[in-house]
Amino acid sequence: MSTEIEVPVIQNAETLELKIGDEDHQRVTSADLKFEQVTDGDPQEIQSNGAPIERSELRKDEGSRTFTMRELLNELKEEGNEASDGELQRGSDGVRIEQTSSYSQGSTRQQYLGESSVAMDLINSVTGVDEEGRSRQRILTFAAKRYASAIERNNDDYDALYNWALVLQESADNVGPDSSSPSKDALLEEACKKYDEATRLCPTLNDAFYNWAIAISDRAKLRGRTKEAEELWKQATKNYEKAVQLNWNSPQALNNWGLALQELSAIVPVREKQTIVRTAISKFRAAIQLQFDFHRAIYNLGTVLYGLAEDTLRTGRPVNEKDVSPNELYSQSAIYIAAAHALKPTYSVYRSALRLVRSMLPLPYLKVGYFTAPPAGNPIAPHSDWRRSQFVLNHEGLLQVNKVEQKQPSQSPSRSMLGAKNIDKSVIKVDIRDIVSVSACADLTLPPGAGLCIDTIHGPVYLVADTWESLDAWLDAIRLVYTIFARGKSDVLAGIVTV
Repeated sequence: MSTEIEVPVIQNAETLELKIGDEDHQRVTSADLKFEQVTDGDPQEIQSNGAPIERSELRKDEGSRTFTMRELLNELKEEGNEASDGELQRGSDGVRIEQTSSYSQGSTRQQYLGESSVAMDLINSVTGVDEEGRSRQRILTFAAKRYASAIERNNDDYDALYNWALVLQESADNVGPDSSSPSKDALLEEACKKYDEATRLCPTLNDAFYNWAIAISDRAKLRGRTKEAEELWKQATKNYEKAVQLNWNSPQALNNWGLALQELSAIVPVREKQTIVRTAISKFRAAIQLQFDFHRAIYNLGTVLYGLAEDTLRTGRPVNEKDVSPNELYSQSAIYIAAAHALKPTYSVYRSALRLVRSMLPLPYLKVGYFTAPPAGNPIAPHSDWRRSQFVLNHEGLLQVNKVEQKQPSQSPSRSMLGAKNIDKSVIKVDIRDIVSVSACADLTLPPGAGLCIDTIHGPVYLVADTWESLDAWLDAIRLVYTIFARGKSDVLAGIVTV
């Protein structure tokens, strides 16, 4: 008989609490997101290719262009006293900007001017909670007047509408927690109106849909778990979906889409919850597949799996063969949280969550499970020679459990993984450092099932997982371990599984 690694059974898991939705640690913050195309922050928080989003400039006679907060700050410094007492004297294009328009183009223009006045009144009433906030708000007010002027000259200037929406959204963040006038919600509502108009004029403006979804999400959070909040979360998910349709290569949009679905799942009736949660899981997983070191999406996937495990355990529904058991969900949750911590060990939220879920890992390994495998060294063996056997994964690699292996408690996991004395030469072993790529495969030469190909410097290794869902979990786990190795953080992961 083969020696099998025992997977711990989780007891009293419902007593554990994970922090979900923390702005600073689990999602890209408003400052990163709203000015994503121009921010000076970590480029990996902007796009997977590290480049900011760019849009073509409009000529001066066509309207405005998108400005960065840094540009606005420099403009403000250069203008000096030219912008004083809340009145902008001159725009960057040399056109004088008056407080009100001196001409009218009929009822449509009058309606616009009325809306413009409401938005400007809201922005002018924001003071900021401290000196830094007040300084920032002066820049935002400066910018709002510039965009208002641009739209007065050209009602179809969608770039100006988009930038004005950003200013309103940023101003909402400058509203103090105790402020009643203006309200954060009023500023966000005006921002949503500007995004709506901008996307009507330019339906392919993906970053407008993206930031619009963030503004709607912020409005939903102000309403708690109410029916109104439910409708807002649904609107937010639709806008994230549109943003992803226009720019599929955006792990941030996928991550936030998953978060919005996660929030929505906490409000909807129970019968709808599981479907929404599983959709959220798919969005987080898609974000990770676009950017393997996107620690926020990795952590969020861990928290949503943890919540799914709790719900499954709480309902007491029988688990059929196709369902993942609560214990397996808890274990998967722990893998993602451990990976997020390994990638960002300084994040206190990840560290705290890891303390709660570390015992759910099959220590001293990160993952334990089954594959159908060919004899070692013979990947093209007849199907009749393939056998279902147990595999273990840790920070160093993937190893088939030896049929004649004897447990040696004194042996460390590291040595048992690498030491030739304890490993039968006939077992499959893949060192993380040797991996070139990991992917699902549907090769007809493999036995039926969910095929896995691990391409290494020594050649490909083919395995077949029990189910496609099981394969997804293995793909993520192996990719995460490799990403942690590639980022030079294997020692952090080793400390998690071995200490």
